Amino acid sequence: MSEKKFKKGSQLFSFARKKGLSLGIPQEKGIKMADLICRIQEKEGHSPCFQQQDTCSQTTCCWQASCGAVMGSN
Repeated sequence: MSEKKFKKGSQLFSFARKKGLSLGIPQEKGIKMADLICRIQEKEGHSPCFQQQDTCSQTTCCWQASCGAVMGSN
């Protein structure tokens, strides 16, 4: 099983902005990173829960490594 690369801070925000733009998500000035990632999660068919839960069961979500939730069942 390959380990997912952990991103944080400005590197994570840059990745989120690029991914959001590729999905057609508008990015108004001053948007918070967690809000942008939640919009991306929704667009990708996931629960918009970035950094809002203690555990996560979304095994296909690309934000897991940066989220901080423990993998398990909700």
